[in-house]
Amino acid sequence: MNPPTFPALEPLDVHLVRAAEGWLELNLPAEAEAELVQLSPSGKSHPFVLQALWQLHAHQHQWELAHKVAEALVQTFPGDVNGWVHRAYATRRMDGGGLQAAWDALRPAAELFPGETIIPYNLACYACQLGKLDAARHWLGRALDLGRKPQTREALRQMALADPDLAPLRGEIAAR
Repeated sequence: MNPPTFPALEPLDVHLVRAAEGWLELNLPAEAEAELVQLSPSGKSHPFVLQALWQLHAHQHQWELAHKVAEALVQTFPGDVNGWVHRAYATRRMDGGGLQAAWDALRPAAELFPGETIIPYNLACYACQLGKLDAARHWLGRALDLGRKPQTREALRQMALADPDLAPLRGEIAAR
């Protein structure tokens, strides 16, 4: 899938989003939200803005709102892998969601983004937590295979070793 192209965002909107990101880095979500409410009407649906809104809602553990924003990203910009990952992440954590729902939300993205490591990596995490260890091994292997450079593969392996979602496979991962 080709990388998505997006319309230009007004410079003031870019400034407001960057300021919001800075506030979130300082763990000041109210200030971040105050920046984002000043966005132009045309800027509110831009993926750069939607990413910032998702970060704000995720930071505040407002998973239903985070899911709504991620769903808007997937529907409006289906070629942007971030929306798919964010939607699954929020789905896992929101009321009425869970691991199986997150798996179901992310699984179609594996075909849409065959070269992205984050999709099979997250599918491995979900499968592992669902107790589907063979599926988890498959998806983790696929993620590692996509890490073509040795340093990328090793970084993924180290991330997997530290990931609590993959704890049931930790011995196997360490042996790789």
